[in-house]
Amino acid sequence: MIGSLLVANRGEIACRVFRTCRELGITSVAVHSDADAGALHVREADAAVRLPGNAAADTYLRGDLVVRAALAAGADAVHPGYGFLSESAAFAQAVLDAGLVWIGPPPSVIEAMASKTRAKRIMAEAGVPVLVAGEPPLIVKAAAGGGGRGMRVVRDLALLDAEVASARAEAMAAFGDDEVFVEPYVEGGRHVEVQILADAHGAVRALGTRDCSLQRRHQKVIEEAPAPGLAEDLRAELAEAAVAAARAVGYVGAGTVEFLVKDGRPFFLEMNTRLQVEHPVTEAVYGVDLVALQIRVAEGAALDSAVPVPVGHAVEARLYAEDPGAEWRPQVGVMRELSPASPPSDVLQRVGGWAENRAEGAGYVRVDAGVTAGDTITPYYDPLLAKVIAWAPTRPEAVRLLARALERARIHGPVTNRDLLVRSLRHEEFAGARMDTGFYERHLDALTAPRADGAATAALAAAVADAQGRSRFGGWRNLPSQPQEKRYRSEPDGEERTVRYRLTRHGLEAEGGVRLLEASRTHVVLEAHGLRARYDVAAYGDHVYVDTPWGAHAFTLLPRFPDPAAAPTEPGSLLAPMPGTVVRIAEGIAEGAEVSAGQPLLWLEAMKMEHRVVSPATGTLTALHAAPGRQVEVGSLLAVVTEEPTP
Repeated sequence: MIGSLLVANRGEIACRVFRTCRELGITSVAVHSDADAGALHVREADAAVRLPGNAAADTYLRGDLVVRAALAAGADAVHPGYGFLSESAAFAQAVLDAGLVWIGPPPSVIEAMASKTRAKRIMAEAGVPVLVAGEPPLIVKAAAGGGGRGMRVVRDLALLDAEVASARAEAMAAFGDDEVFVEPYVEGGRHVEVQILADAHGAVRALGTRDCSLQRRHQKVIEEAPAPGLAEDLRAELAEAAVAAARAVGYVGAGTVEFLVKDGRPFFLEMNTRLQVEHPVTEAVYGVDLVALQIRVAEGAALDSAVPVPVGHAVEARLYAEDPGAEWRPQVGVMRELSPASPPSDVLQRVGGWAENRAEGAGYVRVDAGVTAGDTITPYYDPLLAKVIAWAPTRPEAVRLLARALERARIHGPVTNRDLLVRSLRHEEFAGARMDTGFYERHLDALTAPRADGAATAALAAAVADAQGRSRFGGWRNLPSQPQEKRYRSEPDGEERTVRYRLTRHGLEAEGGVRLLEASRTHVVLEAHGLRARYDVAAYGDHVYVDTPWGAHAFTLLPRFPDPAAAPTEPGSLLAPMPGTVVRIAEGIAEGAEVSAGQPLLWLEAMKMEHRVVSPATGTLTALHAAPGRQVEVGSLLAVVTEEPTP
């Protein structure tokens, strides 16, 4: 029996595994880099071991250090989580060689599936349908790893070499392996996967389907179980193919077989020899704890002969610190508050409680978080903050519950994709289960358009709350005066708005006929056009967050008069949009080069992803301060483009 377990990971998945450890009475051990010394997963564990090295994510890729940490902590077993070393056959073997229990499939299975090219050959021999390379569009994929890293869609063969080079560089940074391959890119298809579970006694179970079609940069954003709208014969075909795939490699433990479904036909994509990020939707529908089952299988237990009966529907949304409207740019900074609208009940804090709540037919929201209030989001790791999962008896109910939970959550800190998630869940294509992997290519502009609804009233609430905090007399004046005036910039769209109002003994005087019913430093109750609503206001310096019944607004309080001493930015300046490392400069780019607006000039690596930085204008590159290997902060000057004069 396992008495102590080390999780070779960080963030949300480490916290998730620790929760099951507590349920099973297993001592939990965390590992951490210097950057993660105070991270939530370290605080959640019973014990923690520092991994020597720098603060970068590479620390978690040092399998030798992780094994040494497990032995030093007296752990019996190692759980890899997902990402990092979770699909490293060499690491799995090192764990076993050290006399520890490996919570995952045998190293031989990981090795067989580690290369997607080799995996496709094995699957074809097992009778699992696979794609065959042909004409464009094509997709370049990293042979190792996953999570969207090392993937590029190629629609013009002339760009193939450049995209292969870019994919190689990103794959090497993320997985330490630059092997890539090319296969057809099927447009308009759905990403459907099957959860498999196998024991060491020959039993293999398929626990239904998941749909993961809503993706950004080939990384999943919203997932659900079961995959909606599939014919029963297709569901059966997917389950049979997944079981055949598992048997073909002698699978043991929890894993996932991923398919692309187009026109009712499934094609094998890859097998993930680990626990998936989206595993909670399967747990919710089947009433199981997949982490507990992983541990029991690793201890030698046999699976139950009967597969649990699925009930209801579950949807998961990944909350990221990123700006979807700015090419999904990752964000950094302090998370001041991160809490759901309604905290999970005690029964949902217990892993076994999920099944209890489901049996009662009551919808619920579950939050698997990797950060909490006060934590700092750094540029070293994936920007996932939390996963929010909703279960309900039907799909429409689950979607509605999740959208509302996200809308009412208090999220104060770096820009997130929260609004995108809410809009996606309420989009007619998603609501009608007509989505595919091209969803964001078609709808991203509309889904990230600035929110005009309620922003002006929210800014007024922020101004009134600020006045309450500044005046010991409640903010009102005895004598007539000029209106109070405050300037705010909405985040992240940057729209500026000026709020003018008076607080008198007779109440609030403001544009639009808004009435003030109640006010304090932290909340304001306003009535507009006969509708009364509460606005919760939180200020952290000049950053102000207003949570309303219809969503949240973030503002930056601007000085009433611009600082004349502030140095203006030189026209044509290209500033670093995020902290990161310059990985390469575009071919032919040097001072004196003629460039066009939108032309890629260089690439920054942040959070193990490459981010393209383009020219801000058409003209001449008059200065280039970036160089490969240079680390930059937000706002660092990378280059200057002098625009061509207008004829």
